[in-house]
Amino acid sequence: MTVDHVWRQIEQLLATATDRVVLVAPFIKKEVFRATLAAVPAEVGEITCVTRWSVPEVAAGVSDPEIAELAQQDGRAAIRLCHNLHAKLYVADDRCLVGSANLTGKATGRVPAPNIELLIESDTAHPEVQRVLAALEANMVPGTVELAEQIREQASLMRDDEDSPGVVVPGHHGEQLARWLPETRNPDRLYRVYNGRHRHVGSDVLIGVLRDLAHLDIGPGLNEQAFGAEVLARLRAMPELHALTAAGRMNLADAQAELLAEGELSAEQAKRAVETIAAWLHYFDDVHFVPTGPWEIRQGRELA
Repeated sequence: MTVDHVWRQIEQLLATATDRVVLVAPFIKKEVFRATLAAVPAEVGEITCVTRWSVPEVAAGVSDPEIAELAQQDGRAAIRLCHNLHAKLYVADDRCLVGSANLTGKATGRVPAPNIELLIESDTAHPEVQRVLAALEANMVPGTVELAEQIREQASLMRDDEDSPGVVVPGHHGEQLARWLPETRNPDRLYRVYNGRHRHVGSDVLIGVLRDLAHLDIGPGLNEQAFGAEVLARLRAMPELHALTAAGRMNLADAQAELLAEGELSAEQAKRAVETIAAWLHYFDDVHFVPTGPWEIRQGRELA
């Protein structure tokens, strides 16, 4: 078997296309995408590429949002994003390859020391292939050149920050690769930075917001209401908010004591963490504060 066996499989499949091509891979590198577009016959008028972009992954170098520029130059290709994508699927008309290989040099064998990957040919009409294609159609959003530039800019800032988390591979909602407590004291900045509107946010504050967004792991393209709902879902999954979720109230002093008991934070850090969590809840959730000795957060609106 040749080193570039996986690439040859993809190239040979695409060469047979006459009508449409669909490329589905979470990680895509620019040079491999360029070669992939070149492998598609000129008469094919529709190339759909479904991938995912996250700031930490781009910062780690596993994916290139600049493929949006190549797609625009090609004229036939459209980039679509699906944030919880993990499938790898390559379609040429009624034939396809399914398996493990991303469109990267190491996955396709186009560079030395490639990964061990698997691609198996199937019929596009296979029920599981159709299920995946339908799920993608229902969940994908456009991957524009403007969004690609925003992702790259934020990734560059994160890569230069020594305290930023490493690559975060999205899994099921609520699962985090590392323990997270909200960092930024101004949650109103989250959606602005998420949308790339951070020109007037100081660099130190901006890095904190980017770290929060990296841990929140929210896919691109959401409006502000949908974004807020995603943030709230992740907040409610935090163990520190179990009392609020279960009983509709949370004593801030108890929450601070719980953080202190874990032994990872100083008293001042625990106090700040609880205050920050409270600020996020006040912004994203329907809660109010009650001064019952130690302050409490209670679910629901405050009664007049």
